[in-house]
Order: sequence, then structure tokens, then C-alpha cells
Amino acid sequence: MARLRAEEKPKRDVKVTFGGAEVLAGCFVAPIVAPMSRKPITELRRGWTTGACATAAVKAALTQLWGGAFPAEVQITLPRGETPVFPLAHHAAGAGWAEVGITKDAGDDPDVTHGALIIARVSASKGGIVFRAGEGVGTVTMAGLPIAVGEPAVNPVPRQMMRDVVNELSEVFEKTSDIEIEISIPDGETIAQKTWNPRLGIKGGLSILGTTGVVRPFSCAAWIASIHRGVDVARAAGLTHVAGCTGATSERVVQDLYGLSDQAMLDMGDFYGGLVKYLVKHPVERLTIGGGIGKITKLAQGAVDLHSGRSQVDFDALADLTGIADVADANTALGAYELAGAPMAEAVAQNALKQVQARVDGLIQVDIVVIDRAGTILARAG
Repeated sequence: MARLRAEEKPKRDVKVTFGGAEVLAGCFVAPIVAPMSRKPITELRRGWTTGACATAAVKAALTQLWGGAFPAEVQITLPRGETPVFPLAHHAAGAGWAEVGITKDAGDDPDVTHGALIIARVSASKGGIVFRAGEGVGTVTMAGLPIAVGEPAVNPVPRQMMRDVVNELSEVFEKTSDIEIEISIPDGETIAQKTWNPRLGIKGGLSILGTTGVVRPFSCAAWIASIHRGVDVARAAGLTHVAGCTGATSERVVQDLYGLSDQAMLDMGDFYGGLVKYLVKHPVERLTIGGGIGKITKLAQGAVDLHSGRSQVDFDALADLTGIADVADANTALGAYELAGAPMAEAVAQNALKQVQARVDGLIQVDIVVIDRAGTILARAG
């Protein structure tokens, strides 16, 4: 296996805004593409998850605790066999403990945790391998997540990666694997406000995430995973009505319209298809889809990814729908609405309703809310 080197210094600090806040991953921002191509013009640089960084930090810290010296760099093996090498960004030790910090490099993915320092402190415990949440790492406070309530927000795969490292080094240094692992992220509580953690009931900071250890730029996996966790939390809380909205304005309108709690509001964004696919497998009684007329028009025309780089409004079809020829020459769905008026919005809402109903196949009651940019409701269906 080729030796992969983690970048010593992250190369950029991209901030992406969705729903009024900078968010975890910017998968709705399309990479620059060549005409008629979905492939980036240049190869995008991959990065490493917080779970991979925490695992590397644990390995380096244990090397000091049990071996007496910090390594200059540390290599780990990821679940799919990659073996990245991480330089140490911070290290310290005292009586019975050692800690190492690894700077997260998310590659070319606009991840708000890019550049964060992931610190692992290790010390002896009396009950096997124990995880603790340090500064800037959240604690689970609501059921529905893959980690029990009261536990540090360290996901199952990173936990297993760190356990594997402890067990591996315990054999090398002939030690027992009774180790307490405390993960901290300076400024993590502030960064977490730009993620969905507060809505998912993760309080006090960020989560330690990752299933493969690798961040693949613009893969959208982080966003869709957060949608799934939102559904899980809503179901565990016994909620019967949830809503997926395309942006901050439609979310505010729908939440006010139905008096829904924050936990009922799923951060759908452009990923209508990802939301509905998961809900079919994990249903609730009722789903509201809310959004601007542009994205709901695309949904009504059969799109499952509502991003402007991956689906477009068919204006010829809109002209046929409304019976107004000039609509075919419109530049935007809102422009078409200004020509066709309320009947177009009503038709779009009804067609969107049919699209969603076909996908949920009677498992979920559905309704649609269509708004303009100011938040005025243009049409409802269902």
C-alpha cells in the first residue's frame, strides 16, 4: 500500500453558507466543470475525517505514554486500507498522561472543521477503553443517534479505529489496554454552531465523525448523513410530522405555519431524493416539503437533486403546463411565475405533490408549500 502523506498545513479555509449558517460540508457548491461534463477540470484533493485525525493523535500520544517519546509523524491504517501519515501539530505530556494534536485537513472539500486541531489525551483507566468528551467535543443528549445518550459524540467507526490502535500498541509495548481517551477540539463549541449538531441534540461541541477516514470532496456524503441522523432523532423523539425545506426562508415559513419543533425540521437543502429515500425506509406519519418556486418546479418535473448544477427547469414544459407560450423564453421559474401567475404555482405544487407521493408509495402523508423569495406562500398542495 502506498504511503499517503497528510498535508502539514491546510491550504484554504472555505466557508459555505446554507440555511443562514455556515455548514458542515459544501456539497451543494458545484466544482468548476467543463461544458457538458460533470467531472472537475482538475482532480480535487481529498482529506481526512476528524475520526482519522483523532485516531492518529491517539496513536502518537500512546507512543509517548508507553514508549517514552513522541514520534515526528504517525501513520494509521484506515478501514479501507489507506495508510496516511500525519505530522504532529501539538504534543505535551505529564505524570501518567500524554496528548497529541493533529490539524485536520479536509482536502478540497469546504468543511467547516478544516484546520481544526483535533487533540487526544490518553491516560490509564481501570475499565478497559473509555472515551471522554473534552473541550469542544459534544455530548449526545437525545435518542436516535448511533451513540447512547450521555456519551461523547464520537461515532462508532472512529471509536473502533481508536480501540484498534490501543490494542495494537498494547501488544507492542506489552501493556494492558485500560486507557481513557479524551478528545478535545479548541473552539469546537463555536464551530459546532455552524453544523446540525445542536438540532440533533449534540451539546457542547463537534462530533468525531467518519466511516472511511477519508473526506472525498463534494461527495455530499456528510450532508446526506446529517439528513439521515435528523430523521433518526425525530423518530426517536416520537415526532409524527417532519419537514424538509430547500433553504432558510422556506424553513422559517413552514415551521411557523405548522408550529413544528427544531427537531422536526430536516436540513434537506437540494437533497430531496436523499431525504425521501431514507424516509421510505424509516417512515413518519407526515412529511411537508417546502421551498422556493424554482426548486419546487424542478421537483415537480421529476428532479431528485435540486442543485442548479445538477438539474434545470424545463421551460418548454412549463409553457405547455401553463398554456402561455412566453413562459418558454423565461430565464427563471420565478420569471415564469410572473408571466403565468397563481395558476402556475398551483400546478407546480400539485405536480410536486404527485412526484413525492409516487416515491413514498402511500407510506407517508405528504404536503407541499411553495414560496417566493420574500417568504410569501404562493401555493400549497396536499
